[in-house]
Amino acid sequence: MDKVVIKLTVYFADPFWVGVAERIAGGHLSATKITFGAEPKDYEIAGFIQRHFYELCFSQPVPTERKEAKKNPKTAQRDAKRQMQQVGIGTKSQQALKMQHEAKRLEGRKKNREEQQAKAERLFLLKQQKRKERHRGH
Repeated sequence: MDKVVIKLTVYFADPFWVGVAERIAGGHLSATKITFGAEPKDYEIAGFIQRHFYELCFSQPVPTERKEAKKNPKTAQRDAKRQMQQVGIGTKSQQALKMQHEAKRLEGRKKNREEQQAKAERLFLLKQQKRKERHRGH
């Protein structure tokens, strides 16, 4: 059975506090960005995750290398401390968020193009109808 690892990093990106949730499952990483208003408390973050985790829209999975779990608890403690001191989000997370942003942008452009074509078709048909009415003398 594969292990699923979820990591939430909260940092300040002027003017908001932003959280990046990373989900690693089956050797693939997917990420999502959560925007908080004011600085969230620990219990507010925990409550948010409990209530809204299944509503989060994660990006497409990006392949990632899998690290072996370390057996020594002191090494694990040092790694946790090192991760707490890091600012920002990981490179793979950035790639996943960038891919998600790009996909949404392309989808929006496609939707706008279709709307513009539908509008142009509608205006063309309306103009044709008015021409026919004028030609008939109405």
